[in-house]
Amino acid sequence: MTASDRAAQLVRIAAEAAGDKLADDILAYDVSEQLVITDAFVLCSAPNDRQVRAIVDEVEKRLREEAGAKPVRREGEREGRWVLLDYADVIVHIQHEEDRMFYSLERLWKDCPLLDLPDGVNAHREQRRAVGSASE
Repeated sequence: MTASDRAAQLVRIAAEAAGDKLADDILAYDVSEQLVITDAFVLCSAPNDRQVRAIVDEVEKRLREEAGAKPVRREGEREGRWVLLDYADVIVHIQHEEDRMFYSLERLWKDCPLLDLPDGVNAHREQRRAVGSASE
């Protein structure tokens, strides 16, 4: 079994929304073979709590407007370190960089297939690297 078309749609929208708010290392895993509670995970991170919250707001707004989706559960928003948005078909994890490194969800789900994300979702990361290497 693979992720549903609905899950793929939600993954695309969530990844684009996160990318628009400059989330780092956006990845999506098809976890449908491993879990019965959801089809996919979207993972992304940000360097500070304020940006985590901005990403959360944009993901929720875009999924509501473009797919009519509302989270069935939200966790961690008060702390702003690791926010989980559960849309049933897709769970979006938005983590502070330090928490992402510590919990290393990529390591836990490395056996699950990565889902293709729209071109440009992680483009700002490449731009930052280019600017950083040019200034050295």
